[in-house]
Amino acid sequence: SYIVMDSPPEHGSLAPFVDITRRLRAAGLHAPRIFRENRREGFLLLEDLGDELYRDLLDEHSVDALFGEAFDAMLVMAHETDRSGLPEYDEDLLFDEMYWFVDVYLNRHRGTVLKHAQRQSWGRLCETVVNTTMEQPRAFVHKDLHSCNLLKTRRNSPGIIDYQDAMVGPVTYDLVSLLWDRYIRWPRARLEGWMEQFRQQACPEATPEQWLRWCDLMSLQRNIKIVGRFAILEHVEDKPGYVEMIPRFYQYIQDVLALYPEFSDVAEWLGEPECAP
Repeated sequence: SYIVMDSPPEHGSLAPFVDITRRLRAAGLHAPRIFRENRREGFLLLEDLGDELYRDLLDEHSVDALFGEAFDAMLVMAHETDRSGLPEYDEDLLFDEMYWFVDVYLNRHRGTVLKHAQRQSWGRLCETVVNTTMEQPRAFVHKDLHSCNLLKTRRNSPGIIDYQDAMVGPVTYDLVSLLWDRYIRWPRARLEGWMEQFRQQACPEATPEQWLRWCDLMSLQRNIKIVGRFAILEHVEDKPGYVEMIPRFYQYIQDVLALYPEFSDVAEWLGEPECAP
């Protein structure tokens, strides 16, 4: 069977999707094969990867096997996929994404304006997170690798979708995107086990302690961004429903902040009623 992708040109070009599909397939990864293209009308005829989303399959019994397949694919994606000419996930973008949290989630969604001391502590957090992120080796980054964008397939599993926004960025980004999932909250001990498992193959030159900090702070950046992005979808783009998912990602932020005493001031005011979801 086939999938027809309908993306009218006025809603955006198909070129990034086609480009990244070819890069992933050239690396041996299971992005959907493109059978026919009509870019003028905005149609693609694609291979059907099925409907066995990781989201529906993951549980405490299946997770190690599924993550094992995912990690193998992620290693190839990170280090063996052509990333020439892709946009850079740079410091400016990392900072901008974190400030969506303040400017849209807090100010607009919660109606909360930070006090001077709170803004200073937020600035210190952002600077530390971004500087630490920029220490990491660079890799091909899917940028939205979570359990709805991976599928169990009969051959060359997993199937990979929704990669058109791929960039060159920090090597931990896709890992934390997968582990801090919107549907399943894994125990900390399991997260640390998977982080170390991936480090041993993806970046053995990093010490376990360094890698753990890289992952934790990368998760902070991503989850802070997600809370802000969901507020943008609700209040700016008029796409309701996303704010209902904010509490899980907000909790993820608080979970990691609690592990790092250097961020205790931010953790304290994020827990106040005028900030919490």
